[in-house]
Amino acid sequence: MSTSTVITGTGSFIPPVIKYNREFAVNDFYTNGQERIPNAAEEIIEKFQKITGISERRYAKEGMGASDMACLAAKDAIADAAIDPETIDYIIVAHNFGNVIKHTIQMDAVPSLGSHVKHALGIANPSCIPYDLLFGCPGWVQGLMQADVYFKAKAARRCLVIGTEMLSRVIDIYDRDSMIFSDGAGACIAEAREGADNGILGSSAASYTLNELQYINMGKSNFPGSDERIRFIKMQGRKVYEFALKYVPLAIKSCLDNAGVAIADVRKIFIHQANEKMDDAIIKALYALYGQTVVTENVMPMNIRELGNSSVATIPTLFDMVRKGAIPRHSVSPGDIVVFASVGAGMNINAVCYRI
Repeated sequence: MSTSTVITGTGSFIPPVIKYNREFAVNDFYTNGQERIPNAAEEIIEKFQKITGISERRYAKEGMGASDMACLAAKDAIADAAIDPETIDYIIVAHNFGNVIKHTIQMDAVPSLGSHVKHALGIANPSCIPYDLLFGCPGWVQGLMQADVYFKAKAARRCLVIGTEMLSRVIDIYDRDSMIFSDGAGACIAEAREGADNGILGSSAASYTLNELQYINMGKSNFPGSDERIRFIKMQGRKVYEFALKYVPLAIKSCLDNAGVAIADVRKIFIHQANEKMDDAIIKALYALYGQTVVTENVMPMNIRELGNSSVATIPTLFDMVRKGAIPRHSVSPGDIVVFASVGAGMNINAVCYRI
């Protein structure tokens, strides 16, 4: 009898601090060459919103770390799945920056965020193994894929998969891209089920590092005379856009082909909330691979307008919100086929096809 990987519970933590676009109007923005951008901040913000769709984003409160957010999302998922946390075999925590203390730029991942989460959940079982996964923005999807491998290998029965990120503490306020990033955490309980007709149907992953390695990296501030030893998250926006548009549709199609699923049977596509314009273009390119010029209506739920780009947390928080009716005009029901797909630093891409 075949083993299926089934998501039995989801949870998320959306930080309470709202940062509106208008609040960036006091910023002076500079290019990567440390030249001041002459346009008024209001003009820059207006152009930014038209491209990304982002009008506000969420930041965590001072004193909270990425592991704290992860734990809150995990507790939500555990309660939703109605399980005993002592029965969890693996805690897989996807992130990229560890715990970053407010007003510092130092990244703390010792002990691992997974260990922090296990401690905070009060799990005593020594056979519950926590570990961290660094895979760029696609980290949570990759964690779900790893859980699937554990189950099929009979190496585990239950995993807690978390995506958590505190990007507000690694942004360069003199860089226009700083307006993209946000904080948040999402989690799910994945379980092995024998003979289930739902669960993961197929997946795909790819990594491009020869010419693409530095598309998203850590670099010095755009501000002239800044301390070059202090690094912030940096992105070559145009190159990322072109890369994603070229390769993400292919990865999703490969995933659907592996699952034996037709594009017409996909009810929802939960894509990494990176940039609204880019995500729209990716979905159109995906349908074009099937010779279709019309995208299925309402196929792509989004929360980037209100929550911004929280990296590994975007897909699990979005999925949790749709499952629980928090995104208008979007819902999922048993039997629906959905896709999780992401792209990010590495450059890495992955996709999972899942039947609710």
